[in-house]
Amino acid sequence: MIPPSVAAWRRTIRSVTSRSDALGAVAARVHDLEGELSLLLLTWVGSIPSHAVRGAAYRRAGITLPRTSSLHWKARFFVPSGLVVGEHTTLGNDGFYDAREGITIGDSVNIAAEVRIFTREHDVQSPDFAETGGPVRIGNHAYLATRVTVLPGVTIGEGAVVASGSVVTKDVEPFQIVGGVPARPIGERRRDLRYTLGYAKRFQ
Repeated sequence: MIPPSVAAWRRTIRSVTSRSDALGAVAARVHDLEGELSLLLLTWVGSIPSHAVRGAAYRRAGITLPRTSSLHWKARFFVPSGLVVGEHTTLGNDGFYDAREGITIGDSVNIAAEVRIFTREHDVQSPDFAETGGPVRIGNHAYLATRVTVLPGVTIGEGAVVASGSVVTKDVEPFQIVGGVPARPIGERRRDLRYTLGYAKRFQ
């Protein structure tokens, strides 16, 4: 037989643990809500027709965005702090950057409008529909044309070109030109690239 004092102590421990679990659940919900509100705020900021205002907000949210680079309006994010942009790079309007596993974009990269970059996806063969993923890396002087989709874990090499509407499912070699769904090699690009970007449309 358990002494009354021990039984009371156990009840107290269970009560404290139960309250602790409840407080933990509340804290998790508050944290999730804060994250979603932050993303909503960034979405609103993304419609402001000022590179200076948006850039300041994006940097405050943790995005690495040099002042020589431009991120055009109406961009959307998952975990913006995972997005790292190099110097003299231009990111077009209406882009989506899922940086949960990290997105690193090099110098003088041109990313056109409506490009989607993902770092996580669901495994459709998983019994519990688990997520899988990996970081995306884009090398210097790469060019992603309009409405390209880049899937998790892909590296796009220096100077590579991805044709409009393509879905990139695997690594693209440096200076390779790819296109299609899924993207496949369709050509080679010259290697003596010397240009510097950073162009920004005035009100986008």
